[in-house]
Amino acid sequence: MDTLPPLIDQYSHGAVHGELGLGSFEAHLAAAVGAQGPAPAGTSHFDTRTGLALRRWCPPLLGLEPHCPPVRYLARRREIGAFRAGRKLLRGTGIGTFLVEAGAPGVLTSAPELAAAAQGRAHEVVRLEPLAEQVADTSGSVDSFLGYTAEALYSAAQHATAFASGAGYCEGRAPEAGEVRRAADRWLRGRRPGEPLGEPALVRHLLWSAVATGLPVQLHCADPQPLAAFLRATAGLGCDLVLLPRAPHHRRAAQLAAVHPHVYADTGPCPEETLGQAPFGKLLFSSGARGLPELYVTAARLFSRAMARVVGEWTAEGLCAAADGRRITELVGSGTARRVYRLAPAAQGFPGVF
Repeated sequence: MDTLPPLIDQYSHGAVHGELGLGSFEAHLAAAVGAQGPAPAGTSHFDTRTGLALRRWCPPLLGLEPHCPPVRYLARRREIGAFRAGRKLLRGTGIGTFLVEAGAPGVLTSAPELAAAAQGRAHEVVRLEPLAEQVADTSGSVDSFLGYTAEALYSAAQHATAFASGAGYCEGRAPEAGEVRRAADRWLRGRRPGEPLGEPALVRHLLWSAVATGLPVQLHCADPQPLAAFLRATAGLGCDLVLLPRAPHHRRAAQLAAVHPHVYADTGPCPEETLGQAPFGKLLFSSGARGLPELYVTAARLFSRAMARVVGEWTAEGLCAAADGRRITELVGSGTARRVYRLAPAAQGFPGVF
């Protein structure tokens, strides 16, 4: 599968600035694998599938042999410096375009910073809930909050590639104006600066407002099933929706994507499961990386190898031709994302290193 176009990573958060010691590196690695607290005695968070993948594919990008001990790898990382290490890692991912969820300034690399480090392209995805929280910090009344939120959303739509929301539920209609005002009043009266948005009616209002802009909307949900009515109700409105569920709900997300023409789904960590649930042109790759540039490397390698295994088996069984397998991999890895997010075509192919 050589000369495939570079991957398009539809969802990530950027990488950390500065050097990382063993403790801070392990904390980021623990977060990536969903662990809380220290690893069991005598082990580390490198003793995970992600940790093994990191030790396999990241050391060669920094001039070390695969599977070298974590201590040696981190020493090499410090030796060449965080800036150079980050660039080498990001440029070795095979990802050409990143969709980066906007976050707190200075904590993680912004979309332009990530693009420069990776020698690729990056686009900003605006999360709806933090947008409303920032407005609420400076709003003195319900009227000003609702007015400024509408302005902020319109302004964001002029430069963002997509919106994103963490709504776990949304019914098949937009909340009425009175319901939105009452929810805003409750939230603003009891809210302290910086407090996250916790009014479901306001979250649904933001979601329907984002749909009205026509930009794609990412739905980050544990289980996509509670959004089924919303998916049905938004058909024909000119807005594509992309489901990014948590494991083990990727199969269900793919099934919903198959049912609704305007709905797409993240392929998840096991493409062999989702590829059988939806048309190939309804599935997209994402790394979900946050903090460590290594996580972009491991996600891209695991995805590409999993796709190669699946289409390789299909080709060997005679289910598809080699050209079909290549086209399926290209669709899921970059083609569908380019269409859904309205991205410019890739400038050149990427030699296969997977």
